[in-house]
Amino acid sequence: MTGLLVVTAVPAEADAVRAGLADATVTVAPVGVGPAVAGAATARLLALAEATGRPYRAVISAGVAGGFTGRAEVGDTVLGTASIAADLGAESPDGFIPVDELGMPLALLGAGSVVQADPGLLAALRAALPAATTGPVLTLSTVTGTAASTEELRRRHPEAVAEAMEGYGVAVAAAQAGVPFAELRTISNPIGPRDRNAWRLRDALAALTAAAPALR
Repeated sequence: MTGLLVVTAVPAEADAVRAGLADATVTVAPVGVGPAVAGAATARLLALAEATGRPYRAVISAGVAGGFTGRAEVGDTVLGTASIAADLGAESPDGFIPVDELGMPLALLGAGSVVQADPGLLAALRAALPAATTGPVLTLSTVTGTAASTEELRRRHPEAVAEAMEGYGVAVAAAQAGVPFAELRTISNPIGPRDRNAWRLRDALAALTAAAPALR
C-alpha cells in the first residue's frame, strides 16, 4: 500500500498543497473542475494504483471553496464531515427533492446524495487542524450566485459550512474503491450574490499551504 492521494480541481490548488507538504509519500493531482470529471479522474488514479499493487491508503479532496457567512469565513480552513450532492435530484412545485427521496433503490444510486467522511481520517485531520471548522460541504455543478439560492441552500442544509464543485465526485470514487475519504477546503469567498471583488483567492491558497502539513 502506498501513501495518501490528494486531488484538487486546478493546478494552483495542487501547487499550494505541495508547497506545504511535510510527507514526501503524498501524491497531489489536479483532476479538473466539477463532480463528473473529478470522480472519473479519481477513479482512474485509484484503479491504476491498485493495478500496480500499491493502492492508496486514503484520498482527500482538497481546494478552495465558498463559505456560508457566519459558519466559515474567508481564509478559514474547513473539514467536511460529509460531502453532499446538493443539486442531485428533482424540482417539484413543493421544492427540491433529493435523489435519495425519489423512490429509486439506493443500490442504483451508489452512495446516494451524501457520502460521510471516514471517521478515522477525519479524526486525524481534526487533531492536526484543531482550529478548522467542521461540517458538511456541499458539492454543486453550478456555483451559487444569488441571495435566493443561498437562502434555499441554507434552509435545505442548515449544518453545511461550505460549497465546492468536486468533493462528492471524489467521495463516490473513493467509496466505490473501498478507500477512506475526507474533504479539506479553505474559504476564498462568501456564498451569496456573485461578486468577484469579494474573492480572496490568494488568502485561501495560503491557508491551503498552511493546512498541508496535516496531509500525511
